[in-house]
Amino acid sequence: MVTSQQKQLRRPLQPKDGTAGIERPKGLVDALPENPEPLLALAAGHVVSARQFDRDTLIQLFRLAAQFESTPALMHLPLTGKILISAFYEPSTRTRLSFESAWHRLGGAIMSITDAKSTGMAKGESLADIAEMFNNYGDVIVLRSSEGHAVYDMLDGLRIPIVNAGNGIDEHPTQAMADLYTLAKWRPELFQGEVAPEQRIRIGIIGVPSRMRTVRSLLLLLGCFPEAIREVVLISNEKENFDAGQREELERAGLSLRVATQLDPELPDLDVVYINAIAWVGDSFESLGAGLHLTRNSPLKEGAVILHPLARGGELATDLDDTPHNWYFAQARGAVFIRMALLTSIVRRISAVMDTPEQ
Repeated sequence: MVTSQQKQLRRPLQPKDGTAGIERPKGLVDALPENPEPLLALAAGHVVSARQFDRDTLIQLFRLAAQFESTPALMHLPLTGKILISAFYEPSTRTRLSFESAWHRLGGAIMSITDAKSTGMAKGESLADIAEMFNNYGDVIVLRSSEGHAVYDMLDGLRIPIVNAGNGIDEHPTQAMADLYTLAKWRPELFQGEVAPEQRIRIGIIGVPSRMRTVRSLLLLLGCFPEAIREVVLISNEKENFDAGQREELERAGLSLRVATQLDPELPDLDVVYINAIAWVGDSFESLGAGLHLTRNSPLKEGAVILHPLARGGELATDLDDTPHNWYFAQARGAVFIRMALLTSIVRRISAVMDTPEQ
């Protein structure tokens, strides 16, 4: 007799979010014109802040990521013989594994550090000296640290590129790229130029920009596409949500910002809901999302999508996983491909993928 558990094992595996096919990335490739110049300009450069990226560069990164995602069987291995130093001095699952998956898929080799105590830092070695050692051992560094200054302290001593994979409460630029890449696959027309007023989207962000690196970087990249956004509604019960000058910088970029304290009254008018509730505070993670919960019964707009950088807490119910609102799993999966695009660019191997002469 076949048990119910055995029947379950025999069923084909299906994605819960319904967006795992190649049609959407193919559609994005078709929607965005190819221009390799912005990607060639990234060669051998550091990636520290979302402020380093403009509209044209992001669009080409999205397009290249979509090529990687939609045609994996045709992909070359442009990073064969290259070594990534994966230095994660703060706990991570998705970010570390997606960077390492991206590098492996591109043909490279990896040296991983998953605990600062296993390095010379435990003996008091400076970050500047560690940077000098890294120059000799790898071709690119990906650094995650709970110290906001760490990535900056290493810059002067580096002769190889470094990618910021999250530095304290400061920034997480490649997570923001993954967030926007997800939106580009959802609605490519938002990234093609002028957007008709009635087609512009309202984005709700549950989080605190002054204390959450994912939210800070996301807002900076959204500022590259203000013509696509009707309004950004920040939903928070904090008294102070912005650092000095932070809101003004975003408004100068063209974003219309509003702060609300209640979630449910805003949901029926939101096209995108970005929810995060975890911030690095002092020397540990802290939930800043008390009272803000999203469930299957929340009054979500029809067709609205939910993004979440994960890890998930009680702010996002699992009963949303099998609804059309779930784009957070696609968001996590797409992070691999946007990081493939970025890493290929900064290691000067774009020509191996795009058949474009290198400069």
